[in-house]
Amino acid sequence: MTVSREEVLAVLARVALPGGGNLVDRDLIRALRVEGDTVAFVIEAPTPAEAQVLAPVQAAAEAALRALPGLRNVQVVMTAHGPAPKAAPPQGLKIGGHAAPHQGGPKRVSGIDRIVAIGSGKGGVGKSTVSSNLAVALARQGRRVGLLDADIYGPSQPRMMGVNKRPASPDGKTIIPLQAHGVTVMSIGFMLKEDEAVIWRGPMLMGALQQLIEQVAWGDLDILLIDLPPGTGDIQLTLSQRFALTGAVVVSTPQDVAMLDARKALDMFGKLKVPVLGLIENMSTYVCPNCGHEAHLFGHGGVAAEAAKLGVPFLGELPLDLDTRLAGDAGTPIAAGQGAMAEAYARLARRLIDGGMA
Repeated sequence: MTVSREEVLAVLARVALPGGGNLVDRDLIRALRVEGDTVAFVIEAPTPAEAQVLAPVQAAAEAALRALPGLRNVQVVMTAHGPAPKAAPPQGLKIGGHAAPHQGGPKRVSGIDRIVAIGSGKGGVGKSTVSSNLAVALARQGRRVGLLDADIYGPSQPRMMGVNKRPASPDGKTIIPLQAHGVTVMSIGFMLKEDEAVIWRGPMLMGALQQLIEQVAWGDLDILLIDLPPGTGDIQLTLSQRFALTGAVVVSTPQDVAMLDARKALDMFGKLKVPVLGLIENMSTYVCPNCGHEAHLFGHGGVAAEAAKLGVPFLGELPLDLDTRLAGDAGTPIAAGQGAMAEAYARLARRLIDGGMA
């Protein structure tokens, strides 16, 4: 027996909220997916404080849905509009000093088999979303995965991976990374308030990057994914010169302006002698959830054509998808669940694994 969307909403409409109303008429349900015997959705509270108050409501909603015949899996995530306050940085740990002198060529990082940088020529193409979901997809296929948020000025992985605790530092030097969705995660965002700006010149930036790689107790990893900032700047140069990268994956939308900048990123990796493992076309298509019409808002096929022209692997297309954005905002990458988008990221992960890149 298949459960319908209407049946799920009817059950949720019977879950009462403190102060009156229910989950449906108060419009708190987001990213509802009903697929076979699985239901997944986000409860979006107005504030972090209200999210805490609604914790019993989340449990009640899960229990009510599990009572539906034919429903086996219920996945509910609680999120809030406003961020919870963050803890202070670890005592004795200072991030952002000048980088230590470096001699010789790129070096390997102990315990890490492969390091793959995920870059883009410009911002806004979904590189960080791809990074978090690909990390989760690889972990679900049995890989020991680390994810480093190297976008020092604009870290987004704490929100996308749903972690905002401070990392421990028992000796003021070693940093203990956090865990989320089967992935070992590190970001400078764990040490900052969400709206706090990083105002550093290049040397401080390089020092922070060095610390986030060398002072973090990554353990034994099959692969470390590094979510680069957009562009072709200091972070990319320092990373490529100091550390032995297995290669890079470049993310772009198919529109001409994005491809112009993606070519610059590809040229940069070529000059730095970092192999390009493949290209990903993000926001490749958009399917209207109401009528099913497919539109190519940013064009289509441009990234695949560029990959063929350069003779590098084309890893696949990813659509412009509302549920993916909502899941990232809620701190549970869509690759952690079920459905078409989770399967799309699983295919990307499998291509990297089958190609010996992960």
